Amino acid sequence: MPRHATHPPAPAPATGPHDSLAVDDAGRYLALKARDARFDGRFFTGVTSTGIYCRPVCRVRTPKPENCRFFDRAAQAEAAGFRPCLRCRPELAPGANRWHSPHAWTTQDASSLLALQAAELMDTAAAWSDEPISAAGVAQRMGISDRHLRRIFDAHWGVSPLQYLQTRRLLHAKQLLTDTTLPVAEIAQLSGYASQRRFHTAFLAHYRLQPTALRKQAAGSAVQAAHAAGEPQSGFTLHAAYRPPLDHHSLLRFFQQRALAGLELVDPAAGTMARTLALRHRGSTLRGVVAARWQPAHHRVELHISAALAPALPGVLARMRAWLDLDADPTYLEPLLAADFPEAIGVRVPGSLDGFELGVRAILGQQITVQAARTLTQRLLEPWGAPLESAWPGLQLCFPDAATVARIPPDALGAMGIVKSRQQALIALARAVDSGTLALHPGAPVEATLQGLLALPGVGPWTAHYIAMRALRWPDAFPAGDVVVQQVLGVRDAPHPARAAEARSQTWRPWRAYATVRAWHSAK
Repeated sequence: MPRHATHPPAPAPATGPHDSLAVDDAGRYLALKARDARFDGRFFTGVTSTGIYCRPVCRVRTPKPENCRFFDRAAQAEAAGFRPCLRCRPELAPGANRWHSPHAWTTQDASSLLALQAAELMDTAAAWSDEPISAAGVAQRMGISDRHLRRIFDAHWGVSPLQYLQTRRLLHAKQLLTDTTLPVAEIAQLSGYASQRRFHTAFLAHYRLQPTALRKQAAGSAVQAAHAAGEPQSGFTLHAAYRPPLDHHSLLRFFQQRALAGLELVDPAAGTMARTLALRHRGSTLRGVVAARWQPAHHRVELHISAALAPALPGVLARMRAWLDLDADPTYLEPLLAADFPEAIGVRVPGSLDGFELGVRAILGQQITVQAARTLTQRLLEPWGAPLESAWPGLQLCFPDAATVARIPPDALGAMGIVKSRQQALIALARAVDSGTLALHPGAPVEATLQGLLALPGVGPWTAHYIAMRALRWPDAFPAGDVVVQQVLGVRDAPHPARAAEARSQTWRPWRAYATVRAWHSAK
């Protein structure tokens, strides 16, 4: 049985009050010298002698300490006048916003929490909404005024919300300019600019470089070389970094055990996975294929996105990061969980590209084995999935959307072997998602979404927390009723196993979702 975990002592304090586990500037310089990938995305280094800012993993010669300025976010470095490094490419760094949240809410933390939540919304909203991201929209979403958002954002980050958004847009554009052959006008639109002229003006002002000049510097890349040779571009190959340790084999095995024929292909031995994806974008449905190939030696993943998904490219990229849990920070997780789960170092929480699909899988998986749930879901997919013409052999179906599932007759669901209670839950979930009353994606309000899920017929705490863990990316989700978790905790025979598991889990807060997947891993 796992020992009780204790919170680790915090390292030296950071320059700001919001990050209790950050290191001071001396520690950051040591991480920079060591090119320590565990700190990738947790800070950026501005070099005063060059005017460039880098990730801690940059392979250039280490600058002198007196020439270094350290920043928590890329936007802060750019606001101070530094330009992104063309070698280490700050746009590839893992995200960090939710990993800097305090463990417990206090009145003093309120402004910091709002600033962190606002930054996270700006980082992820493009993945789940057709609406352009704006500071006013973020303020409205959070229920505060524009003025209050500007005040707390400036106090916490030292930059305005508009400056933060500007950096996000320009870094998106920089990645697309480097890694794709999309026209500059299309990149400007994908990055959130109303016109190509505004994009050119902002890019030149911040980076002192024309977008076309950056593209010429990237002409040696594989995609640019293929384009120059006249080869057709069937998709986009991008890269995304992560912080080690990350046990990608366990992540791939998790997906492989649940893979559906026609929808997913997973090869843990090769470190690859691919699947179909359908998403709504500006009134139409886009369908294509996404794939990932792990490159553990470089602490990154090569991501392939088919050309059919190009209109939503930045959003698809953000979804894939959440799908593979690439933004998790082991600095928080390992000291808290490694002692209780020593055989599960680096195990991450598998995400989802489509929250509704995850919800359907969770409902069909209630109180049955993984294999049985896979069989039921396959029966739903084959007659109701949308066909896809794909260049990937074995990938020819997209998961049915909420509107389609809402129209399936109960008799048809019964013929698949789905019992009435789950039929009702599926239809209720589909109608709630289709009507917009329930949103299942990162950034959705956790408590309200949990209450909405629990209000559906046939949905209990296990299902709600499982969805919150994988679709909402809530790191403190904990399905206390999970039989395997109870067995690993040694409380299965307690008078009230779920209550006992809940009590035991308190030492792992606020990362109980990671304790859950490590318990599953330990039980194998």
